[in-house]
Amino acid sequence: MTEHSMWNRSAVIGLAKASCTFCHGAGLRPSLRLGDVPCNCVFRAIFRICYRRYRECEAMAAHTNGIRVERGAGPSGYRLYSRRQQEYAADFALVGRRVLSSTDYDLFHLHYLLEADWRVCCHDLHLGRGAFFHRAYEIAERLGRAFAELRPYPLYPVAGYFEGVAQSRRAGPPPVALRWNVREVVPHR
Repeated sequence: MTEHSMWNRSAVIGLAKASCTFCHGAGLRPSLRLGDVPCNCVFRAIFRICYRRYRECEAMAAHTNGIRVERGAGPSGYRLYSRRQQEYAADFALVGRRVLSSTDYDLFHLHYLLEADWRVCCHDLHLGRGAFFHRAYEIAERLGRAFAELRPYPLYPVAGYFEGVAQSRRAGPPPVALRWNVREVVPHR
């Protein structure tokens, strides 16, 4: 699946901002070269969803053990031990470090990861209020796209990240139709 093919109307309409002046709440905006592309309001919404989950993981980290045992695919059914909440928080921060420039990462780290107020960020980073919010919106757009298009394990949708190990085939005996001929099991009348 290409990056552009994953963005269709049904994937973005629920994330689009109804008062957006570019897409008018549709989630897609026209592009001369690529046809319809997702609007930036969709990427900001994806970032907010992932950021909310990051905050939940950080808040729960001190109160839970967080170790999860998962069964892997295959006949051996190996066990996988993971700390999904800590992994999600680490992936959230590392994707930000990988995608953003050093100046944008400084703002991301201070404002989003350390939860500093905009006034503190403006003072520490020597930014005006307008420049701060403009850069914060751009960071949210870039990271929202990165979180959704990250492969092989995207951070969005969040539920997909926490579902567990992908299994190619369900463990256990094969279905009855594969073991016996159906005519032998159910006689015709």
